[in-house]
Amino acid sequence: MKERNERIQIVGVQPTEGSNIPGIRRWSPEFLPQIYDPFRVDHIIDVSKDESIEMTKRLSKEESIFAGMSSGGSVAAALRLSANLEEGLIVCIICDRGDRYLSAGIFE
Repeated sequence: MKERNERIQIVGVQPTEGSNIPGIRRWSPEFLPQIYDPFRVDHIIDVSKDESIEMTKRLSKEESIFAGMSSGGSVAAALRLSANLEEGLIVCIICDRGDRYLSAGIFE
């Protein structure tokens, strides 16, 4: 994407220290996948497990998007990012589904 438009910004999302969010990782350098190029990532936003869960619930209730915790974390980061933009387009990936979290107590 950046090769086609240099104005595109890539924002990574990772869990805050001590947060366990399925699907979102805080990788130590020795475990980073070979396809990861840190020079392509412009910003990284940390999200907590509580933020991810709250946004997952909101997605379900307010938008009828039945997603999982990593999607909630992704949207929480996107909304935080949007608060600092005067204009632009934010693309957020909803990459999991909520049925995997029915027994986790998120959707009470």
